[in-house]
Amino acid sequence: MNQAASESTTQVVHGALYVVSTPIGNLSDFTFRAVEILSAVDIIAAEDTRTTRVLLDRYHISTPAVSYFARSEKSRSPELIKQLKEGKSIALVSDAGTPTISDPGAVLVRAAIEAGCPVIPIPGPAAFTAALAVSGLQTDRFVFEGFLPVKKGRRTKLVQLAAEPRTIVLYESSHRLLRTLRETLDAFGNRHAAVSREITKKFEETVRGNLFDLLVHFETRRVRGEFVIVIEGAARARKYPAGTAGSGEEDKSE
Repeated sequence: MNQAASESTTQVVHGALYVVSTPIGNLSDFTFRAVEILSAVDIIAAEDTRTTRVLLDRYHISTPAVSYFARSEKSRSPELIKQLKEGKSIALVSDAGTPTISDPGAVLVRAAIEAGCPVIPIPGPAAFTAALAVSGLQTDRFVFEGFLPVKKGRRTKLVQLAAEPRTIVLYESSHRLLRTLRETLDAFGNRHAAVSREITKKFEETVRGNLFDLLVHFETRRVRGEFVIVIEGAARARKYPAGTAGSGEEDKSE
């Protein structure tokens, strides 16, 4: 184990990059250690400083924050690595959840590793693990695919995933949810699935059933929020005729 990882959780390692998970919605889902680290580091590299400032103000954290978003990763990383080498400690955060998981940060993490700087995780929420845990599907083996390709390679990826034996976890936006449900139904057949939206937020909802029923459910409602789609793998797929509910249940929490 890296020597830096064995340090006290309240002691910041000079020249270290901390990858800090932040709440995915409910600001109370923040760890004591994350608050301590963000309060103690020299700089916070944030996907959106305005979003992060709301969280920092909630926990009375005054550490200066600099912008670090997807389009600036390559240009901003050398400057942050220089500061790490000078002995400054930096916390990397995204707008919500764990940095580098369908969020910016991987470029900086790789650069820090190559520069010999300690990279220390501060674990916390991730939307895909929360949705998987309440899906009712198999959780012992799964594959996280994040967002499907929007255009090029999308159909090829769906064909590949159709043969995937493990539970499949996808992220999706509100304006592509119906398209993704239609295309997975076409590619995978009518498998059991679950769709979670706005996890930990006011209108949190998890709907369980088969893909056809989930498509019908969201076609008849105003689709808003951020979504996680969990679909059973090919090894366990039970094919249901379109329009049958299987054994899924629906959570009407809104």
